[in-house]
Amino acid sequence: MKKISLYVFSFLMISSFTFAQEQDAQIKERKPGHTSTTKFRQLKQELATPNSQHTASGAPGHAYTQQQVDYVMNITIDDKTQKLFGDEVITYHNNSKDQLEYLWVQLDQNMRAADSKTPDVKQTTMEASFNGPVTFTKDYLKKPFDGGFKLEYVKDVNDKPLSYTINSTMMRINLVKPLAPGETFVFKIKWWYTINNYINDGGRSGYEHFPKDGNNLYVIAQFFPRLAVYDNVEGWQNMQFWGRSEFALEFGNYTVNITAPSDHILNATGLLQNPKEVLSRTQYKRFQAAKKSFDEPIIIVTQAEAEVAEKSHSDKTKTWKFYAENVRDIGIATSRKFIWDAMAVNINGKTVMAYSLYPKEGNPLWEKHSTKVVANTLKVYSKYTFDYPYHKAISVHARQQGMEYPQICWNYGRPKEDGTYSDRVRDGMIGVVTHEVGHNFFPMIVNSDERQWTWMDEGLNSFVEMQAEFEYDPNFNTRSLPKDVVSYMSMDQDHLSPIMTQGDHVYNFGPNAYSKPAAGLTMLRNTIMGPELFDYAFRTYSKRWMFKHPTPADFFRTMEDASGMDLDWFWRGWFYTTDYNDIGIKEVKKYYLTNKPTKAAIADAEKYGMNLDDFKDKLVYFISEEEIGNPNKAKKVKDFKMLDNYLNSLSETEKSRIKEAPNYFYEVTFEKPGGLVLPLIVELTYEDGTKERQQFPAEIWSKHDAEVKRIFASSKQITNIVVDPDLETADIDITNNSWPKKIESNQFEKFKDKLKN
Repeated sequence: MKKISLYVFSFLMISSFTFAQEQDAQIKERKPGHTSTTKFRQLKQELATPNSQHTASGAPGHAYTQQQVDYVMNITIDDKTQKLFGDEVITYHNNSKDQLEYLWVQLDQNMRAADSKTPDVKQTTMEASFNGPVTFTKDYLKKPFDGGFKLEYVKDVNDKPLSYTINSTMMRINLVKPLAPGETFVFKIKWWYTINNYINDGGRSGYEHFPKDGNNLYVIAQFFPRLAVYDNVEGWQNMQFWGRSEFALEFGNYTVNITAPSDHILNATGLLQNPKEVLSRTQYKRFQAAKKSFDEPIIIVTQAEAEVAEKSHSDKTKTWKFYAENVRDIGIATSRKFIWDAMAVNINGKTVMAYSLYPKEGNPLWEKHSTKVVANTLKVYSKYTFDYPYHKAISVHARQQGMEYPQICWNYGRPKEDGTYSDRVRDGMIGVVTHEVGHNFFPMIVNSDERQWTWMDEGLNSFVEMQAEFEYDPNFNTRSLPKDVVSYMSMDQDHLSPIMTQGDHVYNFGPNAYSKPAAGLTMLRNTIMGPELFDYAFRTYSKRWMFKHPTPADFFRTMEDASGMDLDWFWRGWFYTTDYNDIGIKEVKKYYLTNKPTKAAIADAEKYGMNLDDFKDKLVYFISEEEIGNPNKAKKVKDFKMLDNYLNSLSETEKSRIKEAPNYFYEVTFEKPGGLVLPLIVELTYEDGTKERQQFPAEIWSKHDAEVKRIFASSKQITNIVVDPDLETADIDITNNSWPKKIESNQFEKFKDKLKN
């Protein structure tokens, strides 16, 4: 013991002296200091400062407020002229602590006004040397479609004209006096606009014309002037609507009367107040019976009834009345062509109705799947978030649409004219129905700002969508797993944007807002946090922000707060940068045991003035594969008596912790050419064919960002080592993931193999 203590003391003195010498030699070349550049530094500067409204835990604070806006509307849809007429009484509740000098109203239809600037922000080129007649006419012959709002009046509650200013898709209501905290302001607007044919003119809503029977199918949204959000983060959210980034809206109560041709079937956001008036007696009985059908959908309006209505083209009208409580928007669908089926869904003891509206052109695909997919989506999302609070969810068939509104959404997926369809069409339809119905949770209830942060609804929704798709069909071909975003993350950096980019300025909107966030959450759940921690934190976030306005910081902070995990490194890399993941195996060195001093041991002993003769039969040496030459010369653990004596001296409790003696030692150098830090997943294959999986947390890179070494000690020889064997981490280059390195056949060798076969 004395000799060892003296050696340790000598070693420390020599090391200190050597370090001092090295410091003196390098003092003239010393680099300047720097701030922390580790990828594990906290997100303090990036996230907003917590306050009494948005707390440091990610929860709404005791001073949190949000506005309420209530609407009473009368809407008429003129099927002959494809025009929508409306009037509304708006009651604005100022629940904030601020005095408001004006109100901002969204006029989204103005994006399609004749003088809209939306087309002017897009680059046009002559890359296409020819066009078909439809494209050529649209691009060079047709006048711009004029679908903007035509305001007939803006008045106060006493019918006196209000001062207002229109700035493209936004309108400022100039108040006579500031609206004080706790006060309400009531005003009226009357308007109309020409409904767009979304097949020809584009748009998130509009109508599709069916030339064979002369009918239209309407999916109507953004159809009324509606209040912008005023909150405690942005103030007024009055960004212009350019057509891509969606909406920021307040919750409120809606009373809506919708007049349409009498032979139309219509549905909308809200509880239908007069079903007996708008449905036939038989249809009403089916409507009631569906409320008790939990296993199979019941058809309320049959295909035969829809085909009769298709030929009617009645000039009469009828009014459908709806009341919706605590919703942020409203959508409408109406047509003579609609078939309507329904089934009941049990959400923890509460009955919710799943509806589908579709023309005969959607069958047999829609009758077979749509309403069942709606039901499945409500169940699965309720499991991962909170119980669905509304009384219904509607899937509407629209040829080229996938768009969501509270309680109602439009979905594509149309069979061929003979009724046949491919697996791709089927899966596309199931996927879009799941996704759009899922938007009832994000952002229709967890009401994030879509105009600013597209990923907060699209990304979170795409993640839960995958869980619902797998529940509906365990073999479903989903598109947002980590391996699916490799091609996107491998793109030229000049065409990539961080997820935390406002949607209008993103190069690749779909992967950036949908796939990459969903893939990241999948990694968090399955690889980084584990399902138990992740699911609890995700539900906590969802429940905390039901019917409220969360920010990205609220999501990030809640996920950490509810799980007890520091994830700032993940948010920074995956959300704030365009870094990619690439982890590989740089080198593998194999070592054996020996009782004779090796060259490395002798060199170290000389360096530190250590006499190895003093430690004869007291040390175990590691000898490299190159140095030993013949592995048969290697010693086994049992060959070292001092080890055997030491092990025998242990207590029974300590002996129980001793594992099988290793005789093979592999020093593996893992490299990280990619900028992201992620867990290191390693699969070892042994000579007998057995496998072992080891996972090291992302923090393994905290002090060694470029490469890190790990020793794998084993009683069996390792024949193969693979990094990320199941492609869990979106590694963009798997050619460096294996040892021994897999050699890809060149083209000539592949050609020869083909000839042999």
